[in-house]
Amino acid sequence: MAESVNPTAAVTAERASWRDYKELTKPGVVALMILTSVIGMCMAVPGWVPLDALILGNLGIALCAGAAAAVNHVVDQRIDQKMARTRNRPLAKGRVSNNHAIAFATALGVAGMAILLIWVNALTAWLTLASLVGYAFVYTLFLKRATPQNIVIGGLAGAAPPLLGWTAVTGEIHGHALLLVLIIFAWTPPHFWALAIHRREEYALVDIPMLPVTHGVRFTQLHILLYTIIMFLITLLPFATRMSNWLYLAGAVVLGLRFFYWSIEILREKNPKAPIYTFKYSITYLMLLFLVMLVDHYVLPLPPLPGYPS
Repeated sequence: MAESVNPTAAVTAERASWRDYKELTKPGVVALMILTSVIGMCMAVPGWVPLDALILGNLGIALCAGAAAAVNHVVDQRIDQKMARTRNRPLAKGRVSNNHAIAFATALGVAGMAILLIWVNALTAWLTLASLVGYAFVYTLFLKRATPQNIVIGGLAGAAPPLLGWTAVTGEIHGHALLLVLIIFAWTPPHFWALAIHRREEYALVDIPMLPVTHGVRFTQLHILLYTIIMFLITLLPFATRMSNWLYLAGAVVLGLRFFYWSIEILREKNPKAPIYTFKYSITYLMLLFLVMLVDHYVLPLPPLPGYPS
């Protein structure tokens, strides 16, 4: 990618602070990903996670996730400049140059892959690389601009962390690890479409074919409700498959019903702030759902799953 022609960028790139580079990694998003990765590790073993896998595995995954986020900043800088939510990002404002951001992303990605290959295992490394490529290039470069189903298809890359955590500990893929991925995969559309409704004028301005832009708000509202129902049913599967116990089931039901309430509020159109409230709640929802799963795993342990390490 060529260096930005924006003359301001050349001047202000020298003034970039460490906070600008931290922002390139989307630390809030990465933190949520690592939370699900840690819980994926914990769910993979009946006892405590080995310390080396816990530290080095999550460090490698976090570095690669930060690299993918930095690439996203580079690719999206032109549309970021036009959207209120993103116009103050380091590249959009010219505080960091394209070349510096690309070098930063490369360094993070190489470091993360090296850690995973040398100290964790090859399966986790290659799955992490696939997730990085899926988000940074397949989704950001192609799907985001190609189809209103962008977030559905591209959501698979963002759903990978619990699987990566699982394989970092066990070195193999288990059906229950894929179930954790499926939960996040089903959660992603209602989570992001709520934001897309809230920001639909901005997405239309920059020609990003988000669902409310291409098919209208009402169509998107109905799809948020549909995916919320699908997500709710999927979140019951850990109990149905004896991955989790009744404490998780109770938490999944309570949290899911609250999510269902907000999806109905969006559909009713009585509260103009319902879409952004739904988006914010969806983040809290995913955090609490996985934390309840973790507590359930240690407070009400079930017999070890087939394939657990001894």
